[in-house]
Amino acid sequence: MRTLSAAALAILLLMQPVSAIAGPPGDQLRQSTDKILEILKDPRFKGESKKNERREKLREVLYQRFDFTEMAKRSLGAEWRRHTPEEQKEFVTLFTNLLEDAYLGKIESYSGEKVQYIKERQDADYAEVDTRIVDKKGQEFSINYQLHNVNEDWKVYDVVIEDVSLVNNYRSQFSRMLEKSSFKELLERMTQKTFSAPKTKS
Repeated sequence: MRTLSAAALAILLLMQPVSAIAGPPGDQLRQSTDKILEILKDPRFKGESKKNERREKLREVLYQRFDFTEMAKRSLGAEWRRHTPEEQKEFVTLFTNLLEDAYLGKIESYSGEKVQYIKERQDADYAEVDTRIVDKKGQEFSINYQLHNVNEDWKVYDVVIEDVSLVNNYRSQFSRMLEKSSFKELLERMTQKTFSAPKTKS
């Protein structure tokens, strides 16, 4: 098994498509890509001493394009409705921190991987954007972005990496833990960041 080192958040916002994306969902993804690349190339944010400032700038773009609340809600599944708004808010915060911890470093380690745009599908307020990632060794893997329309702003609510859903991956882990532990214990484990990012076969 291998962890996809350029997966999910990093893949979406780091790769520069080799062909134009046709519709609004893809256009907005590309705009976010451009902003991320500008930050990574900006001399003012280079180096370890600028890490905090650089990551704050990256977060601004990530929060514009990702619907972390929807991702967290879907990752918790039916369990979501059993909790108070305050508990839900805490879960969203911890889930977002979990993703940031897993992927911000990957964003910063971008080294010129390419994306081949495959297709874009839109059905009312939902859309999918498919791409194929090609690394420097010529290895390829597929990435599917699932988005929904929030006041004309297209937000990512799941990323499917070689048929492995980011949301389903975490939901499986959370469900297994909740079968034998409490919601409070789940939150404690999330604070410790003991849950793993998606894996797939080589």
